[in-house]
Amino acid sequence: MDDDALFELATRNRLLAAEMFAGLSADQWATPSLCAGWTVREVAAHLVPPADGISVWSLLGTVVRYRGDLNRMVDETTREEARRPTSELVQNLRDRAGVRLKPPVTGAAGPATDTVIHLRDAARPLGLAVTPTDDDWQATLDFLVSRPARRGFLPRDRLIGLRLVTDDGAWSSGMGTPISGSPEALAMAISGRTIYLTELTGPGVAILRNRL
Repeated sequence: MDDDALFELATRNRLLAAEMFAGLSADQWATPSLCAGWTVREVAAHLVPPADGISVWSLLGTVVRYRGDLNRMVDETTREEARRPTSELVQNLRDRAGVRLKPPVTGAAGPATDTVIHLRDAARPLGLAVTPTDDDWQATLDFLVSRPARRGFLPRDRLIGLRLVTDDGAWSSGMGTPISGSPEALAMAISGRTIYLTELTGPGVAILRNRL
């Protein structure tokens, strides 16, 4: 996808997430998500983009403040945002759904992938079928197997020697021991969501399980 298509992907999934979050109870907001250490509330907060986007200088300043620890930076800034009332989180997500994020590390594909993965991080533990489109999942897979995805999304060695194939045969990537499954299951599993491993087939599943 080109940048315009990725921006549209991110916008529609933020709006889809906002609609889902708006209907949740207090108990549902406190439900552990598939994103380790975060509840549904933190996932919602993380999906709200900065009002003025991300500039190279603002990102650099934040990284310096956290001494290069990107994981800590994301976790702490997310938890701070998550202190807002649920109604405010939902409204901010709606109002900023169209913010075009293109950070220097991953480009537009990184934030777009975030909207896809985190939507299911929140929806699946709640037993909700809310999910991105098949095209969005394929775009997510395209990014996850790319070089930029190794800068914060996947460890460099996670997919070495594995061949990923969607169960409809419409998408594949890599060379080696095969793993197959739905686009959602493949994307979520290689992103570290082990609950999806049971939905994959092939001898590569055991290899991936060990790496996770």
